[in-house]
Parts: sequence; structure tokens; C-alpha cells
Amino acid sequence: QVQLVESGGGLVQAGGSLRLSCAASRSVLSFNVLGWYRQAPGKQRELVANLARGGLTDYADSVTGRFSISRDNAKNTVYLQMNSLKPEDTAVYYCAAQGPAPTGIATYWGQGTQVTVSS
Repeated sequence: QVQLVESGGGLVQAGGSLRLSCAASRSVLSFNVLGWYRQAPGKQRELVANLARGGLTDYADSVTGRFSISRDNAKNTVYLQMNSLKPEDTAVYYCAAQGPAPTGIATYWGQGTQVTVSS
């Protein structure tokens, strides 16, 4: 069973930065796509950024130019660098990984980490 463990969330003032980490229990290169999602209170979970195995990245319009997704293959870790944070970035952030599983293709989720941006 694949495990994803997020860390790095917290409370930050508007304009500040945070870096989220997601440690995977197997090689990050084994996944087709790695991603970060977020869910604010009363809202649906939304895609923030994803990173394909080949290196292609995609970002939500609301974070383009401020957030950056990357991975460290040696540490089996994916990161989300968040700069110029805004109060509307407040949410629980989830790491996700899609890749081969015994029954086909599976999507795995972390437990989430809270990010709170104060104005």
C-alpha cells in the first residue's frame, strides 16, 4: 500500500511563503502524475498543480506565477513552493499520486496539511 505523508503547512501572513513536502513510500518516478490539491471550507477540492513523470507541469490559474511544484527523485518527495500567499490560499492541501497498482491504475492521497494565510 502506497503512503503519502505531507508536511510543511502552517500559519503565515499574506505575502509570505511556505514549502509543502510530500514523502512517498515508493519511488516518485513510479507514478504517472504527482499533484497537489486543496480544499477550503465549504468548497470542493481543486487541483493546484501537477507534475507528470516526464516533467510537464500544470497549474491552476489562481496560483500560476506564485506556486511551483517539483520533486526530488532521490528522496521520493514532491514539493509545492508557495510564494506571495494570499488569504484565499487558505485550505487543507493534499498530495496525490496516480500510478500502477495491482488492480490497474490507482490514485493515492495523503492525509492533508493545513495552510492558513492571515491578512
